[in-house]
Amino acid sequence: MDGRTGISLRLHGGIDADACVALAKSADESGLAGIWFAENAFARGILPAASACAAATRRLQINAGVFNPFSRHPTMMAMEIGALDEVSHGRAALVIGGGLIAASAKIGFAVDKPLAALRDTLAIVRGLLAGEEVDHVGRLFSARKVKLDFTPRAGIPIYLAGRGELTIKLAGEAADGIVISNMCSPEFARHTAERLHASHRAAGRTGTMKVVQYLPCAVAEDRGVAVNRAKAAIGKMLPAFWSLGQTLKSAREGLVAGTGIAAAEFAAAAMRLVAGEDPVDVLDERYVDAFCIAGTAAECAAAVRRHAAAGVTELALTLDAATFRDDIPTLAEALVANNRPAGN
Repeated sequence: MDGRTGISLRLHGGIDADACVALAKSADESGLAGIWFAENAFARGILPAASACAAATRRLQINAGVFNPFSRHPTMMAMEIGALDEVSHGRAALVIGGGLIAASAKIGFAVDKPLAALRDTLAIVRGLLAGEEVDHVGRLFSARKVKLDFTPRAGIPIYLAGRGELTIKLAGEAADGIVISNMCSPEFARHTAERLHASHRAAGRTGTMKVVQYLPCAVAEDRGVAVNRAKAAIGKMLPAFWSLGQTLKSAREGLVAGTGIAAAEFAAAAMRLVAGEDPVDVLDERYVDAFCIAGTAAECAAAVRRHAAAGVTELALTLDAATFRDDIPTLAEALVANNRPAGN
């Protein structure tokens, strides 16, 4: 790797559209690469905010997802992302995932074949965005002689979101890259990137593949302040991800790979956090180093370089809502430092 990676913002349905637009405009003005929308089940749908951000910015990439075929049919994904790409004048991309099993169950879907769902979705969406008439009968999703009534831009990127080996393999074979969730270590990201590129080569494909990682970010002139913010962000996520890791091998691997944190330590930390203890007291800096970009601008730049060395091509960072107006320009400083030639 050349030690460089893009820095973007991660937005989600827990943030209202006005706040999303303010973040996007600041990111656009500060030279960040893009925004990545995470559509969480039963929160705000992200398309209105994504459209507003597209209209309010000039150069940011507008990445929409993670869209789940169990809640949004593949034909609808193609219709929506094609329209968003028009609004953004060719800056849109789509992220597809088959997770959120509990949420899908609440609306009557048994998500026992997520890989088949992703295969069907890729086949349908790819064909429709290519302007083709799609006649696909899949194991889970179908489109019988469907063609969009407008012509989308050629080559709208499509990424898969996931941690599992089969999902990573499919991304290498048929998508434009992979999106790695929060609470995955740099070493796990390295393994993911290696598997993705191996699958891409084995499929005989050419071109570059994107490896995007979601991470919380806490930046401040005082490292201690940033570290405590990072611990608070991690503390909100760790119990749920540790619980997921008890049933999903890849989620557990994402937590422990290369962190130096034993499974028993994760379990104990999760129990203390659930009991209401302060994350500042529960978590040490190993958790911060593994699961957050945190510290001064220079320290954040160094952390970005570590992820770049692991094969991550873009970081989608979640900022503290209370400090984002100051944090985005500082992140831009980290971006400049990250892309500065060695020795300068």
